[in-house]
Amino acid sequence: MTSTTLTSLEPGMPIVWGGTRVTYVPADLAESFADGDSLIVRQDTGELIHIPAEAGVVASDAVGRAHAAFGAMGAVDDEQISAFYLAFADALRDDERFALIAAANATDVAMARRVGRSVTRLILDDTMRRGMISGLEGWAKAPSGRRRVLSTVKHDGWRVDQVADGLGVIGFVFEGRPNVFADATGVLRGGNTVVFRIGSDALGTALAIVTHALDPALASAGLPEGAASLIPSASRAAGLAMMSDTRLALAVARGSGAATERLGAVARQSGNAVSLHGTGGAWIVAGESANADDFASAVYHSLDRKVCNTLNTTCIPRSRAAELVPVFLAAIDRAGERRGTNAKLHVLDASADAVPADWFERTVPISRAGGTVDEPQAQLIDETGLGDEWEWEDSPEVTLGIVDSVDQAADWFNRYSPRFVVSIISDDPEELDDFFAAVDAPFVGNGFTRWVDGQYALDKPELGLSNWQSGRLFGRGGILSGDSAFTVRSRVTQDDPDLGR
Repeated sequence: MTSTTLTSLEPGMPIVWGGTRVTYVPADLAESFADGDSLIVRQDTGELIHIPAEAGVVASDAVGRAHAAFGAMGAVDDEQISAFYLAFADALRDDERFALIAAANATDVAMARRVGRSVTRLILDDTMRRGMISGLEGWAKAPSGRRRVLSTVKHDGWRVDQVADGLGVIGFVFEGRPNVFADATGVLRGGNTVVFRIGSDALGTALAIVTHALDPALASAGLPEGAASLIPSASRAAGLAMMSDTRLALAVARGSGAATERLGAVARQSGNAVSLHGTGGAWIVAGESANADDFASAVYHSLDRKVCNTLNTTCIPRSRAAELVPVFLAAIDRAGERRGTNAKLHVLDASADAVPADWFERTVPISRAGGTVDEPQAQLIDETGLGDEWEWEDSPEVTLGIVDSVDQAADWFNRYSPRFVVSIISDDPEELDDFFAAVDAPFVGNGFTRWVDGQYALDKPELGLSNWQSGRLFGRGGILSGDSAFTVRSRVTQDDPDLGR
């Protein structure tokens, strides 16, 4: 068997993928590809992914630092790890240091707005700052996951302990949310190290956090250099290169559905374990026995801002439509007023008769990432659009469908949604239990949907919230947190020196 190094591409060059299929190199890829670059071929789609040499090098260097740091983590005690979190929190609490981070964030936000990008997740305000500090302090107080004995099997003269320990280097690609730094560094609590790439919109903020808070905290606690490493590149190719690095113990991707799917595909075919946290959008179903006030409250409190667990789709039984549709419309109107704008409604075409005609007839200002635009307040969609996730800026945007029964709502959820978050508003315990059994989702509730959050619900920051769009998770809950990333080692203690087989 012989092999050579790929140094160039030719237009029309055939590339085999999926074992039996062939794609061809387009002219623009052939022209841009240079000696030292890499080509990743997605084996599920045939997509040709170009990794320029510079992006590959910067990603490899960051993974290398984290990999070397993991090798040194065994000599780091738990008090040092706690000291790191406290120093990181103190740096964010320090107004002088935070002013430098806030200035970088203001620049990132202004740039994103100029190009019409959403900034709802990007703004590092006082609330986000407090949340980061609280999360870091929570990790400082959390028990160490390292060396804990999970189980023991005793034999005559010897025993076997199953011991939890660090997993390795966690590769983490996430969207432009500065607060994810507090989440991502949670893996250090269990003796892991982390290398991350943040979305280009927040790169300036991320670099400022590293310079003024993260790196000084690592140094002051005596943790290995590179234990938490940022890839300082705006290139998406750098994130893809990182995900294909076989030195990762776990590849985590958090962001839009298409982006996370792409990153996950690259990681999987490189042999890396993957945890994807992409498509979101929560559902609320009104039960046959739903209390109207409880239903209105759940809808309203699920639309405070746009994140993955924000209400996206609502189902109301036809038997309750005359009463609950006006309640629903009033709730989304109030949610829009709270944000100083109007709500946007998408209605299943077969459900149009349940919504007053004036919702479809009037045009109202709707706040979009690129600015305010005049749009019809309600528009029709077909059934396949029930699972579309609406990415809104300030105007709450939701879908409404009228169902013949709660069972039909559960079927729609399982068929069209990303199988993520769903609530049923009901006063009937049997209806609640039946619905929980019927829906295929990791997060099920009976009120507002925004409870789905590691720090809010479990008192520990999360790396991501998993949906079941690509199948149920193996041996792990839907919330991936810092203490979720561990391996199990077996340790034998032999009391009888004459044991043999």
